[in-house]
Amino acid sequence: MSRREEIIARLKEQLDHLNQQIDVLEAKAQQASGEAKQQYAARIAQLKEMARPANEKLGELVAAGEDRWQKIEAETEKVYKAFVHSYNYFKSQLK
Repeated sequence: MSRREEIIARLKEQLDHLNQQIDVLEAKAQQASGEAKQQYAARIAQLKEMARPANEKLGELVAAGEDRWQKIEAETEKVYKAFVHSYNYFKSQLK
């Protein structure tokens, strides 16, 4: 497997995992009540919105030619890290 294929596979696996974890958090949030439930729902919606650019960048990375691949790889990593940071912050607030 080439370095490019490894990076794509790793990012895809990590994004899939985070998307599954958001589903788990969404189920937990459903158990909350009142204002907390509304706040969790709004934050989960934000997380899902942040997941969209990360998934789109992954698609760009897969489709990129060799000439643009490194630039898109750096952009994808940046978007992914922002998504992970937001997810981790939300998860810490859910406890």
